[in-house]
Formats: sequence, structure tokens, C-alpha cells
Amino acid sequence: MKRILVFALGFSMSISVLAMGALAQPSTARGAEDSPPPVDEQLQVLNQKLDLTAGQQAKIKPILQHLHDATEDVIQDPTLSHDQRLARVRPERLMADKKLRAILSDQQKKKLDQYEQEPHPEMHGTLSGTPKPPAR
Repeated sequence: MKRILVFALGFSMSISVLAMGALAQPSTARGAEDSPPPVDEQLQVLNQKLDLTAGQQAKIKPILQHLHDATEDVIQDPTLSHDQRLARVRPERLMADKKLRAILSDQQKKKLDQYEQEPHPEMHGTLSGTPKPPAR
């Protein structure tokens, strides 16, 4: 159970690409530039890390798109507090995690577990929606 919880928290940080900085900004500072990284970029990172097949990519892209759209909706709502935003996105993250894991092989799941234990700034967007460069 503890491993599942640790994974869910780690996965939610990497796959949701919520651009936590964007969520933490005051609502008056938010705008179109607060979008999470594009779905294709998120998919590219997962493909590089997990060696996805073309079939897996086709199945994962709609999951990422749904999460991206849900995140956008939450970011765009100026009436929500930071905590409310997190509470609304958290179930979407967990559902995306569950769906993604159903598509991955056991080996890919192990790679994902390992990836989530390491820093992974390329999966988190900046306020401009572009991925952060890897730390050197």
C-alpha cells in the first residue's frame, strides 16, 4: 500500500505536468502562457524514458490530452484557490496514472518507477508552457 501511495504521488508530479508554478501564481497573474507543456512533448518524454511502442503511444496520447485539458480548465478558473486547484486535479492525475499503467509492460512500469524517483524537470512546464531544461 505504501508503495502504491508513493508511486501515485510521484506519478502525479511527473505525468500531470501541472506546472506547479502556474498553479501557485496569484489568479491575476495567470493567462494563456500558464499552459502545461503540449501533449506531444509530454508523450515524447515518456517515449524516451519508457521505449513506448507506436500502439502504446496511440493509447497514451488521449490520456495525456484529457489530463492536459483538465489541468487547463483548473488553471483558467480564477475563483479557485491553490488548494482547490490541487484538489480538483489530483483525481485526474490518479486516473491518468491508473490508465497509463494498464497500457505499460511490467518492464516499462519498472522504468517509470525509477524515473519518478529521480528529478524530472522536463515533465514540468514553466509558466510559458515550455519544458524546463534538464538540470546539469
